[in-house]
Amino acid sequence: MDHLDHSHLAANWTDVRRRVDEACHAAGRDPAEVSILPVSKTFGPEVVRGAVALGLHRFGENKVQEIREKSGPLADCGIRWVVIGHLQTNKAKDVARLASEVQSLDRPELAEALDHRLRIEGRSIDVLVQVKTSSEESKQGLPPAGLPAFLDELARYDTLRVRGLMTLATHVDDPAEVRACFRQLRELRDAAQARGHELPRLSMGMSGDFPLAVAEGSTEVRIGTAIFGRRPAAGSL
Repeated sequence: MDHLDHSHLAANWTDVRRRVDEACHAAGRDPAEVSILPVSKTFGPEVVRGAVALGLHRFGENKVQEIREKSGPLADCGIRWVVIGHLQTNKAKDVARLASEVQSLDRPELAEALDHRLRIEGRSIDVLVQVKTSSEESKQGLPPAGLPAFLDELARYDTLRVRGLMTLATHVDDPAEVRACFRQLRELRDAAQARGHELPRLSMGMSGDFPLAVAEGSTEVRIGTAIFGRRPAAGSL
């Protein structure tokens, strides 16, 4: 996989940006409102370097271990690593040292662990709260009913800059079910903002469902397969 040539990456990136722009136009939205987070999980440093050559500098990773393994060889690239996968509290030290953002903050003990380690590092990072809008057991996230109290609690932590919400939609063929997951996140965000929380960002939508997410108000789509190609191992975005 590390031998994927840069022209292929460039063509894929151009195609993804075009498709996201088209989804924005179809939803009556300005394409400038929706960013793309390339998800580089399972792809090695040379593939990521090829994407950096296209002007990309933020990359999403599911596992902190992959960030740790790639950050050394890519130290000269100025990459901002974004954690999008389920995060164990014992990984807080590496996150505080290496990541610029966490999109999978979903419980108080994780917030406390991150805050503790970030204070030691003298850093603060952007975070999104991951909410479980799907009934699938495999999906992670804070129960929707717990969001108001959790947001209030996060205000205690100066090191965690809460910027918005993230979700994973249900993996089914029915577009209405998928779209309902995204709609719920937007409605939760709107209710939180009405309570005084400033949450401009909604990270929702992946390679297979991002047009539905854009239609429901996504501000960032997480794209892996459509940019990097099929993954050599488990799963794909």
